[in-house]
Parts: sequence; structure tokens; C-alpha cells
Amino acid sequence: MCRWLAYAGEPIKPSLLVLDAKHSLVAQSLNSPLGNETVNGDGFGFGWYPQGSTAGNIPALFHSIEPAWHDTNLRELTQAIESPLFFSHVRAAGGPPIQQTNCHPYRYENWLFMHNGFVTGFAASKRELVFAVDPSLYPHIQGTTDSEVLFHLALTLGLREDPIAGLGAAIRMIEKVGQAHGTHFPMQGTMAVSDGATVWAFRYSTEGRSRSLFHSADIPTLHAMYPDLAYLNDFGTTSHMVVSEPLNDLPGAFLEVPESTVAVLDPDGYHHAPFLAAA
Repeated sequence: MCRWLAYAGEPIKPSLLVLDAKHSLVAQSLNSPLGNETVNGDGFGFGWYPQGSTAGNIPALFHSIEPAWHDTNLRELTQAIESPLFFSHVRAAGGPPIQQTNCHPYRYENWLFMHNGFVTGFAASKRELVFAVDPSLYPHIQGTTDSEVLFHLALTLGLREDPIAGLGAAIRMIEKVGQAHGTHFPMQGTMAVSDGATVWAFRYSTEGRSRSLFHSADIPTLHAMYPDLAYLNDFGTTSHMVVSEPLNDLPGAFLEVPESTVAVLDPDGYHHAPFLAAA
């Protein structure tokens, strides 16, 4: 459906990953070998926290319905700023219209959220799911995607207090409502959430056949594996990435996130935990 990446660590120019890597996100928007759709040209989004951000800071957003490879503003922006934590997403529209309000990532207060996947049978379950969103959050749903409803359901069900439990409760509700409408496997996707300090990256589907998800190996490990690779000098020792698919072809540089798993990325590195046993 889409491709995305999340970065956290020492501040860098996002263009290093969004534009310059061998299989950068912009390159994946044109050719995505591991994606269900090879081309992801139905708009894109970029969300970033400024330098010095901590949990509670409000991220900035840039959305466009242009193909990512065609947008000069994305190139200018990602080459001009430096950020310690950012999300970027290229979209392959699976039904909802191509418009800025349907581009990821989505923002609420200091939170960012993005999703690659879909809610099967969303048209049949949409009314019930939207009505389950807290009335104070409902006005913040600006687009028409299942992903944005998922985010606001998770906010309703406690994402701000516990992202893992909140998103898990939202997915379980989607599964319950979808299955009541005759959909066997309602949920599919990989998702990323951040409060500005920590990134939670999820890989889950009701069927147990989720979209691909990887995270980078630690930079010191990569320096030991590839001591002559000058590109690594652009990254600090705490730089970490979570991606829909690897940004290069180096063996061991990116490690697959297991099915039904959340990878928690904080200043201490990665921590994996089980996420929702297969329904």
C-alpha cells in the first residue's frame, strides 16, 4: 500500500535517508521491491520534531499530493533542516481520494502516527468505528482514510498513556467490528507512533501475514562490519531507523521486525516485545 521510514538519534539532515540512500524513500516511491505496489506516487508526508525536542514538543508537518520524486519542496526542506526525530511516508492510495488530508503522518498534539496497510471492509465498519472516537477528538479527523480513524481510536483508548495498549485496543475493536460485518481478516499493516522522544513501530495483521518492516543495526556495529564505508560517518552512535524496507543492500545493515511485534526505539536502542497474538 505505502512505504515509510522513521528516524531517531543525533540530529541529521533528513535528505540523507529520504533522498540520498541507495534505496531512499523517494527511490522506493518509484520502485518498491518489497511492497505490494511497486509505485507509491499518490502523495507523501514528512513530519519532524525540531532540534532540542523532548516528549511534549509539537512536530511540524509537510504534506503534498505530488509524487515524492517530483516535489522540489521536499528536496529543499529535507536538505535545509536538521532533526533528531522524523517520520516520512509515501502513499499508494487504496481507495480514499488523493488529497492532502489523506497523507501521512497524522498529528495530534505532540504525537505523530503513520500506517502502511488497510482496514479490510472499512466501508461497512466505518460508521461504528468513527462513532467510537471520543467526541473531543472527532473534529480532528480531517480526511477519509481508515488509518486516520485507527489513530483517533487509539487516542480514544489510551495511546497517550500507553501507546502499546492503546493501539492494541483500537486494533482489537477494529477486528471485532469487522468480523461482525463478515470480514475474516480486518487488520493489516505496519504502524509507527512517536511522542517526540520515543518511537514505537508495530508489525501486525489479523491473518499473521503483515507488510514488511525492518530496523537498522546499531551504528557502532555497522562501523565494525564496514569500517571503510564513509557514508556511516554522517550518523551518530545513537542513530536508528525503522523502515518498510531496507535503504541499502549491505548484509546485516537492516534486521527484520518479527510478525506481531512492537519495536520500541529510545535513546538506549531497540527493545522488541510481543504485540497482539494472532487473532
